[in-house]
Amino acid sequence: MIKLASETIDKKDTKQLINWLKTNPKLTQGDLTIKFEKKFAKWIGSKYAVFCNSGSSANLLMLSALLEKNIIKEKSSIVVPSICWSTDIAPILQLNLNPILCDVDIKNLSIDIKELEKIYKAKKPKLLFLVSLLGFSSNIDEILKLSKKYNVKIIEDNCESIGSKYNGKKLGNFGIMSSFSTYFGHHMSTIEGGIITTNDKEIFSILKMLRSHGWDRDLENKEKNILRKKWKIDKFNSLYTFYISGYNLRSTNLQAFLGINQLKKLKYYIKIRNRNFKFYQKKLNNKYWKIKPIAESFVSNFGYPVISPHRKKIINILKKNKVEVRPLISGSMGNQPFFLKKVGKKIFKNSSIIDKYGFYLPNHHKINKKNINFICSIINKIINN
Repeated sequence: MIKLASETIDKKDTKQLINWLKTNPKLTQGDLTIKFEKKFAKWIGSKYAVFCNSGSSANLLMLSALLEKNIIKEKSSIVVPSICWSTDIAPILQLNLNPILCDVDIKNLSIDIKELEKIYKAKKPKLLFLVSLLGFSSNIDEILKLSKKYNVKIIEDNCESIGSKYNGKKLGNFGIMSSFSTYFGHHMSTIEGGIITTNDKEIFSILKMLRSHGWDRDLENKEKNILRKKWKIDKFNSLYTFYISGYNLRSTNLQAFLGINQLKKLKYYIKIRNRNFKFYQKKLNNKYWKIKPIAESFVSNFGYPVISPHRKKIINILKKNKVEVRPLISGSMGNQPFFLKKVGKKIFKNSSIIDKYGFYLPNHHKINKKNINFICSIINKIINN
């Protein structure tokens, strides 16, 4: 079986974890979590990082932080690519914000720049939720220029693209905040987990309070004292004082222990994913469509995308040959039941093609050229006959 994704936590990681557990360490969120956050922030190139329980929770926390800081308000319009993940849209609806879907560029699966400007002009949104699918970058310079022109703020979902770059700079460094996922099968794994990075100190503090009930326990002493003085809270009562409407989306020291070790191998995993992507590009002879990454980008590929009118036949034969495949992310969000119930059906030219004909193929550190040759030979035989 050639699996779509593979666990990055290996026997060595497990052995180290067992040995650490034998020391009877603190397992809940603590100093090890902070250590992992600092290491990840340094690796990605940001000042701060907040570790939470999933990439989906990271998205919820980012939007909640923007509401708390009044960068957006209730009913504010948020632009999201129509090809994305459910929890890019769900927290927008849950927080009583207004999602505006934008079609994607069929060439590279990034948000369509021309359609984006039309939305900016007509809808005057407050925020762009920029999603980098499968490791592919958007034309960041054009998006930054456009967003500055129309006074639109940017946050990033980089859950599928850890290590991808635009003009030599890692994705996740172009907006107010960025989310990452450390779930099973992603570029690195902490079993479950999500990370938010930012350069904004105030947002960093808000995120930490939002993550843990709304209390001040994770803040620096100076910040704690300012809050307690403002609200006339003594040290004893501060234990159960909640300054903002928070959640409980904490991670654990156990996950952080895994994350610290995973960071040591991340460069290696990314190198293999990029190598495999290039080999797929070389071997797959799909005349109907082939991804064309932005020229200035480096692709830390999550899965190799295919769009073909022969999708059904290809999928059936790949399954018979024990090759795991999935739809191209979720297809168009405008067709998803949860979106239909809340907003109504939205049809997009390019996203409809992806919805109907798109799927993606395995790519991870356990896939090799022999596997890719095998997969491509099956697909090539179908599409070229």
